[in-house]
Amino acid sequence: MTTDIDDITRRTLDYYDGHAQQFFAGTIDHDVSQNIAALLGAIESTLPFTILDLGCGPGRDLKTFSMLGHRAIGVDGAAQFVDMARAFSGCEVWQQDFVHLDLPPAMFDGIFANAVLFHVPSAALPKVLKDLYAALKPGAVLFTSNPRGHNEEGWQGPRYGSYYDVETWQHYLVAAGFSPLHHYYRPPNLPRDQQPWLASVWRKPVR
Repeated sequence: MTTDIDDITRRTLDYYDGHAQQFFAGTIDHDVSQNIAALLGAIESTLPFTILDLGCGPGRDLKTFSMLGHRAIGVDGAAQFVDMARAFSGCEVWQQDFVHLDLPPAMFDGIFANAVLFHVPSAALPKVLKDLYAALKPGAVLFTSNPRGHNEEGWQGPRYGSYYDVETWQHYLVAAGFSPLHHYYRPPNLPRDQQPWLASVWRKPVR
């Protein structure tokens, strides 16, 4: 199974490396201010916050966090994205794929996982969530946003995806130790059948 997961990860990252410029052009103007506000609004630490942008891509949101005065660090498995994010945001960016994360323990006030964790195969998701949990300070916050579905999983063209409903997603996060804060669907102010994204906010309990 580990070999299969590594192959899935490599093939998905190969897609992004091969389409990095197109991805940047296609996403640079996306408005994710609702998601950024959801993360920052839930953090109870002293300003400025230390934020990990998981799957930072070309660095759009890293730059936003940095311009807001926070210490923002990116991590991405695609080498092209890492180079682009460093250049675009001026932030520190680490190259790591999600199934082999090597993050400092209890370092971050918040982790921003926007449109990324759905690429993790379900068999690897519990470990990835445990890694993120360990990287957060006690009381810190994880934000996630993923395309929702009915727990389908598999290849969508050259990219792998898992599309959870809210109950299944909550099951994974609670099993990893997180406490739910709230969730919502995106884009805002549309009927539910026109809101393909499930966003959720979670806290690492203070024990």
